[in-house]
Amino acid sequence: MIILGLDPGTATTGYGIIRKENQKFTLIDFGCICTQTDKSAGQRLREINCELEKLIKKHKPDLISVETVYFFKNLKTAMPVSQARGVILFTAAKKNIPVCDITPLQMKMAVVGYGRADKKQVQKMVGNILELDKPIKSDDAADALGIAICGGLKFYTS
Repeated sequence: MIILGLDPGTATTGYGIIRKENQKFTLIDFGCICTQTDKSAGQRLREINCELEKLIKKHKPDLISVETVYFFKNLKTAMPVSQARGVILFTAAKKNIPVCDITPLQMKMAVVGYGRADKKQVQKMVGNILELDKPIKSDDAADALGIAICGGLKFYTS
């Protein structure tokens, strides 16, 4: 099974693509979709859609695992993240790919074993689970890989 994990954001959407065979996870690809701040919100969302479609075409995921956030400290960031998430859900629906919603708490519990884990702990454990030589440096990409891992676990246990 190939799982595409996404950490949505209008400026930066982290992505991580893994393969799950039996109980082993293997890294396929990771990175960030970055949009330019001088573009309109609509242009930025279209860019996320286009880049996501390219990733789907290239890797053909069986499942998209996306972070959902129920609480925001800052309303200014809540709307753009929600808009990016909407584009992700729309793109997945267009491609008929099932979506698994993952909260940050679920991801941290699954990957680190502690719901209040910090970014460094997530990066380290994602690296350990995927048997990488060094941790992923990008917070967004590491979170996306953690979301993919959690989606792979949740998909088979729910």
